[in-house]
Amino acid sequence: MFKFKNFLENENTKVIAKKEGMRVIEYQTDLSVSPMYATTAYFANKMNVKKRQVLIEINDNEYTVSSGAMQWTVGNVQMETGVKGAGDFLGKAIKGAVTKESTVKPIYKGKGILVLEPTYRHILLEDLSEWEGGMVLDDGMFLACESRVNQSVVARSNISSAVFGGEGLFNLKLEGAGIAALESCVPKSELIEITLTNDVLKVDGNFAVAWSGTLEFTVEKSSKTLIGSGISGEGLVNVYRGTGKVLLAPVNGQAMDQTHGSKTPENAGGSAVTNAAINGLMGMLK
Repeated sequence: MFKFKNFLENENTKVIAKKEGMRVIEYQTDLSVSPMYATTAYFANKMNVKKRQVLIEINDNEYTVSSGAMQWTVGNVQMETGVKGAGDFLGKAIKGAVTKESTVKPIYKGKGILVLEPTYRHILLEDLSEWEGGMVLDDGMFLACESRVNQSVVARSNISSAVFGGEGLFNLKLEGAGIAALESCVPKSELIEITLTNDVLKVDGNFAVAWSGTLEFTVEKSSKTLIGSGISGEGLVNVYRGTGKVLLAPVNGQAMDQTHGSKTPENAGGSAVTNAAINGLMGMLK
């Protein structure tokens, strides 16, 4: 038996999304800030730069979490590495290297509450049963999912998509029934969902944050000829072809992460997380 106070019922916290056992908690005002950053924190808050956390209710089921993401647990919650031996560890290390995800993703099970580290990125809760053929993620988006979800690495259909597409050669794919928590550079309200039925989507830049595993991704000329592509000013474009969905952000997520700095400072408490994020914001204002 356990109880906790001054968290969900705190007037400064708000549950902004919930799906099955996962809840996204948002701090309405950042109170863990040093005086020298108070002015920047005030205006950052006005632009929706807020701390967010994922709370997971574990009820005799299992959740897989990005390495280092756990902040605290309460109840009969056990953690396993999910590594079955040296060979399995090597395979996970290779998979993590090519997808820019953590090598080992701990598995939490039992009965209790698991709360993840705060982040200033936006958190998406996705029902993977709504993604035919699975959901392919942009690099570094995975935060947590139900362990019944299958994780695999998918390669691009051609080398050109890796060399010219700005996406990398491999991506993590989540497939099956279950809920996943993903970190996004923009909120859900700004993501454009495009559904294709035997059609084609062309994107000039790295703006797709996720797409259906049923879609073929390539990089192609914007015009029929290289000269025409050069004259148009568009050059090469990312092409998603087939039947499925694509989530598009209005900004380049990887460029935003590089500007802001670390998306979630590891092993940081409230004020450290706040000050690190505000340092990144101050760098943007210089």
